[in-house]
Amino acid sequence: MKRVLTALILVSLLAILAVPLVASAQETIPSEIKQCTMRHDLTGADWTARGFTCVANGSICTFSDTTKTCGVCCIMDTVYTVTDWIFVFVITLVIIFILLGAFNLLTAAGTPEKIKSGRDYIIFACIGMLVALLAKSIPWIVRNVLGV
Repeated sequence: MKRVLTALILVSLLAILAVPLVASAQETIPSEIKQCTMRHDLTGADWTARGFTCVANGSICTFSDTTKTCGVCCIMDTVYTVTDWIFVFVITLVIIFILLGAFNLLTAAGTPEKIKSGRDYIIFACIGMLVALLAKSIPWIVRNVLGV
């Protein structure tokens, strides 16, 4: 149990540390591809106060010399998209584990092994819920690391 939790925390920290490395290791973008379509709304007051002007949700952000903040907006939009997918995947696993745990508890008929198995499934589901909540906090962590 402690090993699984430790491994999840280490993988999460490595993923957070890898984002700036991956972003800096990209090749030069050809001039016809210097744009991205925003999937999330990053036009809030906290972005404007920090000097970043992102386009609205569904708009195309084009890289140019005058708008140097488009790259940061596109990176943050990608981080939000990836963490949304991680959240959906982990929540699906949490639901499956809770159902398996409940099934084992209901069909245990007093068997200690099945009761322990059912409880373990539900405990793993709780750990999965914590990982899903951590996935939702990754954009906040990345924003603070990047200084955005």
